[in-house]
Order: sequence, then C-alpha cells, then structure tokens
Amino acid sequence: MIFHRALLREFASLAGAVFMTLFLIALTVRLIRLLGQAAGGKLPSDAVVAFLGFFTVHVLPILLSLTVFITILLTLTRSYRDSEMVIWFNSGLSIASWTKPVLMFAGPLVAVIAALSLFISPWAAQKSEEFRVGMDRRDEVSRVNPGVFGESSAKDRVFFVESVSGDSLTVQNVFVNSVQHRKTGIMMSNKGYVETAPNGDRFLVLLNGRRYEGNPGEAEYRVMEFERYETRIESKEGEAPNETQKSRSTLDLLKAPTNQNLGELVWRLGVPVSALVLALLAIPMSFVNPRAGRSLNLLYALLTYMVYSNLLSLSQARVAQGQMSFALGMCLVHGIMIAALAFLFARRMGFLRFRRG
Repeated sequence: MIFHRALLREFASLAGAVFMTLFLIALTVRLIRLLGQAAGGKLPSDAVVAFLGFFTVHVLPILLSLTVFITILLTLTRSYRDSEMVIWFNSGLSIASWTKPVLMFAGPLVAVIAALSLFISPWAAQKSEEFRVGMDRRDEVSRVNPGVFGESSAKDRVFFVESVSGDSLTVQNVFVNSVQHRKTGIMMSNKGYVETAPNGDRFLVLLNGRRYEGNPGEAEYRVMEFERYETRIESKEGEAPNETQKSRSTLDLLKAPTNQNLGELVWRLGVPVSALVLALLAIPMSFVNPRAGRSLNLLYALLTYMVYSNLLSLSQARVAQGQMSFALGMCLVHGIMIAALAFLFARRMGFLRFRRG
C-alpha cells in the first residue's frame, strides 16, 4: 500500500534524527566522565576512545528501544494533529490497522536489539574487562600521562614528567618522589629514556639530574648530582579478567542456570520483548487533543518507558536473589504492560466507555 510505504519512509527519517540525538547525549555524558578520570590520572588518556567504544556497544540496545518508541509516538501524534487520523477512521479503518506498518518498521529493529542484547553486548563487556586488565598490567613508564602526577602500583613512588616523545620511550623534565629505607628521596632530571637489558629487564635511565635524600621535618639532607641514574621498571602482573554475568555469553548462562545467570537472562531477553511491546504501546498512546500541549504525550511516553525499565530491573534483581522464579520474572512485568496495551487499544476502539457520574 502506498500509504504504508510513505509511513515507513517517515518512520525511517524521524528514527535517524531521534537516534542521533539520544546517541550524542549518551556519548557526551560518558565522554565527559572518561575525560574527568583521565585528567585525574585514574585512566590513561589513550584508553578513553576504547572505553567509549565499549560503552557505545553496551548502550545501543537501550538507545534503539527508546528510538523505536519515540519515533512511532511522534509520527502518530503528528497524524492526529494534522487530522490525518480523521481521514483514516472515516475510511472505515480502526486504530488497530496501524499495527501492520508499525510492526513492519519495528520488527527489523527489534531483531537487531535482540542480537545486540543476547550476543554483542556480552562480547563487548568481556572485551572491555580484558582491555582494563591489560591497561593495569602496563609498566609505570607506559602509563605516564604528561603533565599529570602519577603513582606507582606499589604506592611507594610518585612521578611527574613534562612531556613524552612520540615513541613513549623518552621523557623530558622528570620528577620522582620515592621512599626507600624509611627515607624520602626526590630526583629531578632533564631527560630520561627506557633501556632494555639482555635478560629482558627494563630500566628507566635518568641523565644529568639531582637526588635529595632525607626525612621530612629534619634539616639534614643529602644532595647528590648524577650524570646517569638507572632504576628498574617493574611490570605489574595484574589480575585475571573478572568474569561477571554481564560478560558471559548467553550460551554459558543457559548451561549454568544459577540465580544470578537467570537474572541476567531476564534482562537480556526482556530488552527486545520490551522494545516490541513499547512499539505497539505507542499506537494508542499517540492519541492527542489538538488543543492540548505538544509535549504532554512525550512526557507520558518517557514516564512509561522509565516505569517499564525499572520494573524490568527489579524483576532481574528478584530472580538473581532467588526471590522470584525465572518464568515469573519473565512473564510478570511484560504481562502487566501487555494488559495495559490491551486496555488502551480497547478504550481507543470504543469497546470501553466511562461515564461521568
């Protein structure tokens, strides 16, 4: 039908704008947080882009679900405001006839959401954890951020460098504060570089500097000048990647049906199911009085989405704690929303009428 094709084109164009808006908002908020951690020395600056990519993959199912819901709601709301719904109803069609074009638009996106939630997001969570462990295993020189004070993994050394060369092996204007044999030592050097010994050990070589050694609060200090000073770089072994329910594959969760794994399955399966229910729920919720405010429906939609998402999270937590069975956790929340969907459809189609007393 020509009308269906035109409606699908309108859905697609509006969905692109809605998704980009939501995506940029989520990306900006996350980027600000990561940059704050990098500026504070808690995160290497070269890891910001990688963690931002992992976050993007993780949040895509939620963004796509919200995009489908808002797109259908705004498109049908516009049809009410432009009196297109009047023509639709006068031609003998009911509001239930909108389910076909809505499902034609939402169906492929729900399939993408299911693939992301069940397979791709767990993979991204696993790779993010492996990348984090790999960053923790880097040696002190590799984790240096120019212009930022850093602390060694053993918490016994504070270092600062003004600049690092492009190969990350040569540093300029080095400051090192260390504690050895209960004495505080401060070293300053104009230049340093990394040297690898024949046995594989790595050393930081400082050139043309000074070392001040003593105890804080005492007047007795030793001052030593050196042309070359070598200190061994210790590589942190690091811990093994921490496997959580979020990073486990869906097949592994099914093989080990513990309460925590079943709770994670409730969420992964619930995201695409909720996306489909919300897409259909947007049809009766799009009804608007032309004289009412333009943003009222959108506020109701956001409230509905928040309630649905929070109930799904609550159901996941109950199943993970063993306070609710997996079947009940899957059916209860979605059953409530499907009942609300049937009620709204019946009301808009005139099957339910309320009289004012």
